[in-house]
Amino acid sequence: MFKKTHIASAIIMAVSCQFAYAQQEDNTSANAEKDDIEIIQVSGIRGSLNKALAEKRFSTQIVDSIIAEDIGKFPDNNVVEALQRVTGVQTTGRGAGEVSTVSIRGLTDVHTTVNGRDIFTGAGRDVALQDIPASLLSGVTVYKTRSADQVERGIAGSIDIKTNRPFNFDGQKVVLAARGIYSDQPDKVDPNISALLSNRWEIDGAGEFGALFNVSYSETNYRDDTITAGAAFPFFTNNPQAMYSPYSRIPEYDSQGNKVWQIGQENGLPNTPGSKLNVEGEPTEYLIARDAIFGTSFTGLRKRPAASISLQWAPVDTLEITAEGFYTGYENESQNAMWFSNTFENGNGNIETPTIFDGTNVVKEKQAINAGGFQSGDFSYGKTDSYLYALGAQWQASEYLTINTEVVYQESEFETDFFAMRFDRVAKGLDVDFNDNDGVPGIAFWDDPNTAVNEADMAAIQNWNAGTVYDNGGGNRGDSTTFTFDAEYLFGGRFIDKVKLGGRYEKRTAEEFTRTNEGGIGNTSVESLIQQLAAAGATGDGSGIVFHVDDYFDGRADTFSNFVTADGGYMLDNAGAVRNVYGLEAENVYKTLDIEENSYALYTTTNFFITENISGEFGVRYVKYEQDMDFTAETGTNTNIFDSSSASADVSKLLPSLVLNWNITDDVIGRFAYTNTLRMPNFADLNALQYFTDPLTEGTKNGTGTGGNPQLQPEESTNYDISLEWYFADSSSLYATYFLREIDSRIVPGRKVVMRPDKNGDIIPYALSAPVNASEGELSGLELGLVYFPDNLPEMLNGLGLQASFTALDSSQKLPEYNNDGTISGYVDSSMAGVSDQSYSVVGIYERDSFDMRLSYVWRSEFYTGNEAAIFANPLQFWNRSEQSLDFQFSYDVTDDFVVTFDATNILDDVYQSYYGEGNENIYNFGNGIYSRTFAIGARYSF
Repeated sequence: MFKKTHIASAIIMAVSCQFAYAQQEDNTSANAEKDDIEIIQVSGIRGSLNKALAEKRFSTQIVDSIIAEDIGKFPDNNVVEALQRVTGVQTTGRGAGEVSTVSIRGLTDVHTTVNGRDIFTGAGRDVALQDIPASLLSGVTVYKTRSADQVERGIAGSIDIKTNRPFNFDGQKVVLAARGIYSDQPDKVDPNISALLSNRWEIDGAGEFGALFNVSYSETNYRDDTITAGAAFPFFTNNPQAMYSPYSRIPEYDSQGNKVWQIGQENGLPNTPGSKLNVEGEPTEYLIARDAIFGTSFTGLRKRPAASISLQWAPVDTLEITAEGFYTGYENESQNAMWFSNTFENGNGNIETPTIFDGTNVVKEKQAINAGGFQSGDFSYGKTDSYLYALGAQWQASEYLTINTEVVYQESEFETDFFAMRFDRVAKGLDVDFNDNDGVPGIAFWDDPNTAVNEADMAAIQNWNAGTVYDNGGGNRGDSTTFTFDAEYLFGGRFIDKVKLGGRYEKRTAEEFTRTNEGGIGNTSVESLIQQLAAAGATGDGSGIVFHVDDYFDGRADTFSNFVTADGGYMLDNAGAVRNVYGLEAENVYKTLDIEENSYALYTTTNFFITENISGEFGVRYVKYEQDMDFTAETGTNTNIFDSSSASADVSKLLPSLVLNWNITDDVIGRFAYTNTLRMPNFADLNALQYFTDPLTEGTKNGTGTGGNPQLQPEESTNYDISLEWYFADSSSLYATYFLREIDSRIVPGRKVVMRPDKNGDIIPYALSAPVNASEGELSGLELGLVYFPDNLPEMLNGLGLQASFTALDSSQKLPEYNNDGTISGYVDSSMAGVSDQSYSVVGIYERDSFDMRLSYVWRSEFYTGNEAAIFANPLQFWNRSEQSLDFQFSYDVTDDFVVTFDATNILDDVYQSYYGEGNENIYNFGNGIYSRTFAIGARYSF
C-alpha cells in the first residue's frame, strides 16, 4: 500500500525534476515567450456579470457562472442561495436558517469541485455546499456539459468553486469584512466575519512568490416550526361490522385472517363516496382519515469556521508550483421539540359525525376519545472537520507542450451524539381539522372539568409521564488520495488545434460508525422524574429536563401556542444521571461499514476546426472502479445484515463526448454537445445493514425497515444539448438551451415485506425499503436566460439592468410496484423527484457610482419529492407546493476602500407546504413549515 509520505515524496521529486529542466531551458532560451499571469479585477454587479458572460461565451462547454462583485463580496449569504439565480438551477431544502439543496435542471446528483479538485464531506461523495462560505470564493462555474478531461460523476452537472490565489492580485491585498444577521424566528443577531491577506513579491534568483490566507467564521441561530397532518388509514363509518366500533380503524386483516385492504398503493385506496372493502366477508363502506397529527419546533445554533491557504511559486516563467490547503468546519447543536397525537377513536364514548371533503370519502374534521400521544425532545450534536491539501505544478515544457501534475489528499470526519426522551399521555379527547386553512391543520384538546389540571394545556408538566429514552450516536469518516497528470500539445494546424491526454488515480475510503441504546421507566410522572434526576446528581434540581416552546407556529395555525418536551441538551450534559435513572449503560460506537474504492481514469481530448467558424472538441474517457466492502451488524435485535458481511464490485465504462461550437455571426454562437456521465452509488446506499422500526401509532401491526444494497450499479446518462447565444451588447446577452437526458439503471427504493419479531416478541410484517437499480427515466427541457443593461437611458435611470431566467422541464420515469416478496409486479409512470415543470428568476439591478442594489424573485412550480413508507392508505408520493422567494441587497461605497451593505432574505415569509399524491394538495395535505426571514447589516474594508 502506497503511504502518504511516499506519495508526497514522489510528487516533490517530480516537481524538482520539472524545475531543473525548466531552469535549463530558460537559461538557453533567453528570448522565450513569457506567460502573462491573469489579474482578476472585478467590481460591481455589472462588472461581475460581464465576466460571467465572457466565461460563458468563450468556454468550449455549455456553462453559467457567478463571479464575485469585489474581493470578499459574493452576491449572497452562501453558495446555494447565489446559485438559485443561475439559469436551470433550482434550490430547495429551506430550513435551519438556510437553503441547502441544489439541483441542476431538476436533478440533485451534482458533482462538486474546488479549484477543479473533487471534494466531499464525511463518508459521502458530495460536499455540503452550504458549509463553504461565500467570503472565500472568487467565483462559481456551473457546467451543464462535460469534457472528457473532467471527472465523469454527476448526472445533473458539475459545480466548480474557485477560491482566491495570490497571483490573482497585483501585489498586497487585505480585505476585512463583518456582518450582523438578524433572524426573526429565533429573534437573534448572528456574526459573520472574514479576512483575506495576500501578497506577492520577487526574490532575486528565486523567481516570484505569492501567499494568501483567507479565513471565515459564522454563526447561525435558527428556528423552524412545522405542523403536519399524518398518514391515512381506512376507518369504519357509524355502521361497522358487529365486532367493531363506529369510526374505528379497519385492520389490514380481519378476524379470519383474510386480507381486507392493500397497504402502500401508488394512488392509495379509492376515495370516491361509497367505496367499500370486504370485511368479515361483507362489503363494507369505509372512510379515509389520518391516524395522527403532529408538529415540531426545531431550534439550534450552527457554527462554521473555514480557511483557505494558497502558496504560489514561479521560479521561472515556464513553471508555476502551487501548494494549497482548504478547511471547512461545521458544529451544530439542535433541539427538535415534537408533539404527536393519535387522532382515532380508542374508546366507546359518543363523538360527532365526521365532516367529509365534498365528493370524496376522505375525512376533513373529526373527534377522538382517549387518544394516545407524546411530546419528544430530540437533541442532536454534530461536528464535521474537512481538510484538503494539494501540491501541483504547471510546466510549459516548450512553446507547444504544457504539462500539469498534482497530488491531493483530503480527509473529512463527522461525529454525532443524539439524546431524546418522550413524555407520554392519553388525552381525554380532541377535535381535529386536517385541513383547517389551505393545507394547515388545526387541533384542540378537551379539558376534563373533574381534574385539577387543565388537560388541554400542552405546557403543563402534570399532564405528562416520562417515556422512552433514546441514547444514540455515531458518525462517519472518509479520506482520499488523488494523483492527476495531463499533457496538452498545441498543434495550431488547420484542422487540429490541440490534443490533451491524461490520467487520474484516486483511492477512497469510507467508514460509518454507530451506537444505539434505549430504555423506559413505567408509571413515572415528569414531576417524579425531575426528583429522581436531582437525586442522581443532575445539574440543579432536575427541572432543567423540561424544555418550553412558546409562540408555536407564530400563531398561524388554529392550535395551542405553548407546549413542553424533554430538553435534549440537558440530557446530553447530564447523560450519567439520565442513564442511571433509566438503568442504562454508556455504549461505545462501533464500525458498521468499511469501504475501500480505487478508481482509475484515462482520457484524451482533441480540439479541432471544421471551418473557420465551426470548431469543437472530441474526447473519450475510460473509467474503472474497484470496491471492497465490509459490514457489521448491531448487537441489538432491530438490525441484521443483508446477504453477506462483505462484498466487492468492479465497474468499468467508456464515455465518449463531442462538442461543436458555431460562430454564426460575430455576436451569435450555436453549440451542440453529446456527452456521457454516470452516478456512482452513495457509500451509505451500499451499506448492507438493515434497521427495523416498530409501529409508531397505536393499533398498527406494520413496522418499517430501511437498508442499503451492496449490489447497486452506477446510474448512466446519455446527454444531448443544443444552445443558441446572442451577445447583442457589451453587458447584455440572450441565450436558450434545449437539452435531453436519457438515464438508465436509476436507483429507486425497492420494497418487500419481512416477517420478524417486534419489541414485544410478536411476529409482525415490516415493510423494508432498500435502493435498487430498477428504473429508467428521461428528462428534457428548455432554458432561457437574459442579461440586459439598456443604453441611452436618462441620467437618473442609467445603471438599470435586468437578469432573468426561465426553465421548463419535462421528466418521466417508470417506478416499480412490488409484491410482498420483493418481486416487481408492474410499473407506474411518474415524474422524477425534485423536478419542477417550470421555474424562473427575475433580478432587478440598479447601479450607480457610489451604490448598487438588487431585488431578486425566484419561483418554482410544485414538484415530486419522494415516497411515504408503504404501510398507509394515502397515495404514496410526496409533493411540494410551488415555492417562491424574494431577496434584497444594497451596497454603498462610503469611500473607495470602505463599503457598507444591507440585505434581506425570505422577505415573503411563506408557509412551505407538501401533500400526498399529485393534485391532492387539499384532501391529502401533509406538512407545513415556516422559516426565518433574515436582515443583515455589514461592512467591508479593503486596501
